[in-house]
Amino acid sequence: MNKIIDIINECCSYEDEREWFEFKENIFLVDHVGEYISALSNSAAMLGRKYAYLIWGVNDKTHEIMGTNIDYNKSINNEPIMHYLARKLNPSISFEFEETIIDNKRVVILIIPAAKIVPTSFNDIRYIRIGSSKETLKKYPEREARLFSILTFGLPTINNIASEYQNLTFNQLITYYSTKGIMLNETNFKTNLHLLTSDGKYNIMAQLLSDNSYVPIRVAIFEGRTKASKLYSVKEFGYKCLLYSLYEVLNYGEILNIPQTDENDRIMERKEIPLFNFDVYREAVINAFLHNEWINLNEPMITFYSDRIEILSRGTLSPLQTLEGFYKGHSIPINDKLSELFLQLHISEKTGRGIPKIISVYGKESIEVNDNNLTVTIPFSRINESNKVGNKVGNKVGNKNLNNSQIKVLAEIRNNPNVTKQQLMTLCELGKTSIDNIISTLKKLGYIERIGSNKTGYWKVNE
Repeated sequence: MNKIIDIINECCSYEDEREWFEFKENIFLVDHVGEYISALSNSAAMLGRKYAYLIWGVNDKTHEIMGTNIDYNKSINNEPIMHYLARKLNPSISFEFEETIIDNKRVVILIIPAAKIVPTSFNDIRYIRIGSSKETLKKYPEREARLFSILTFGLPTINNIASEYQNLTFNQLITYYSTKGIMLNETNFKTNLHLLTSDGKYNIMAQLLSDNSYVPIRVAIFEGRTKASKLYSVKEFGYKCLLYSLYEVLNYGEILNIPQTDENDRIMERKEIPLFNFDVYREAVINAFLHNEWINLNEPMITFYSDRIEILSRGTLSPLQTLEGFYKGHSIPINDKLSELFLQLHISEKTGRGIPKIISVYGKESIEVNDNNLTVTIPFSRINESNKVGNKVGNKVGNKNLNNSQIKVLAEIRNNPNVTKQQLMTLCELGKTSIDNIISTLKKLGYIERIGSNKTGYWKVNE
């Protein structure tokens, strides 16, 4: 039973519903349940998850435990619901209902296995989840094709997808290994390092480690707190072996970590305070390179603002990774073979201390996880500026109650009090529901208030 509670708590820990779970309170329409089984089963397969979940007794907006009175043991037309659902599902999957008590309230969970071999259908119709909505699969032919590909060949990885470029060379990789005291055997290192697909072609991992990765990796510096401010500089570190790109990004961060002289309470020697914690920067950048979803060849983004650094990696957590396990450092790599290579070269350790290290210095709120990316925010420690307005946005101390998305929205409102919700969705790369929830939270916490009407008014930021 503890496992069931853990699953429910894990789902409730996300800000929004995901494509592999759905919350209900007391709505129980049998055919709709069957459609959700199909949609969640197919979405779980696409995401590489073993199971999906339909949960009753939880508010889908607040994720508050409300309790439920649904009865899944009743019959429909003298046929038990379980039998009715199983009969209309194709192929047959071993779904099951479980229930538990949380905070003295009844919660029911339907555990749904991921589709295997072919998509799961209900009443001969295949469904899929698009965000938090249930849709017929045939409306989305690209997703349908991708689902069939995953069911046939497995999830795409940087090791089983062939690179567009097959004329690759590896002089930089060989040199990098030699600097670590490891001599690669030129006749078999491509096989040993998993650089070939099953049919002998160079894969995406080979492309990333080649002399020209064809991937841009940049560090951008803005003068202000948002990308709407003036761009100061962009340094290019891509288009080479990924290992050298990583080294150069780390080295550049060390250069930018300007020591500040603290004259407060000085007796003899001056105290030098770094602009940010470089150990955290190093952990965050290595994690971004290591866990980035490279299969689409979209690179991580490292951005310096006037008050913080944002280090963004594409994609989200491994399908087998829980949020709780992630924060505790129980890392499950997205790119397992690349992880093995980083471990062999002592770039990373398999101790799981990276994320706990970041949290110990800057707090859990410094890490934001969503469906599309993972962002680590490192605030600057500017001497004698801890109480200045310019240091509030993105500063853990000044905004200890806010997460990264809320900080971004507050920054955009501060920059433009007339900004609309539609503009905020574009600027912050968030959905309408997320923007509505964030604005509601900022108003409740007293950060902002609306002056005038929704159409002609403006936002007032309470400093």
